[in-house]
Amino acid sequence: MHDDHHHHSHDHGDGHHHHDHPHALGHNGPAGKPLQWQTPHLPDQAHEPPADPATVDLDLVESAFLEGFARAPDPSSFLRLAGIPFVGERADGVRLHLLRVETEDLVDVGAVMPLVGGTGVAYHPLPARLTSHRRRLAFIYHDGSEQKPLGFAAARALADRSAASQFTVPGH
Repeated sequence: MHDDHHHHSHDHGDGHHHHDHPHALGHNGPAGKPLQWQTPHLPDQAHEPPADPATVDLDLVESAFLEGFARAPDPSSFLRLAGIPFVGERADGVRLHLLRVETEDLVDVGAVMPLVGGTGVAYHPLPARLTSHRRRLAFIYHDGSEQKPLGFAAARALADRSAASQFTVPGH
């Protein structure tokens, strides 16, 4: 393990190699401290477009949705606030109607590992420190013929057509 070193070499791609300069704590700071993540030096033509702000940290937004929805006194208003349409339209023009929101708690308490030679599996209960808690979220829509479960990002990506509440069922 290294100490709080403040000098290391950089290659900036311009022919100037191995120059040392001090950095503030956080660049390569001590273990257990927050580190600053930086974009590596890229040639001018290799810049990537900025991330879509609507999708940044979507996993954290989904987690917050799960926590809040479970306690929401008015689930319909909570769905509107979260941008989940009651009637959504996919890019191909198919309209989906929201029927239900499903949340599921999962706790992994055991694991299976393949045996050497592929002759079976070995089961191992997990010690408490290795158990994992996960939550699943699904928005169950109906497309006029069958149910379609969508994840958080897919439901939010639907075009909101909630004002159009009538639809025809093919063959009737």
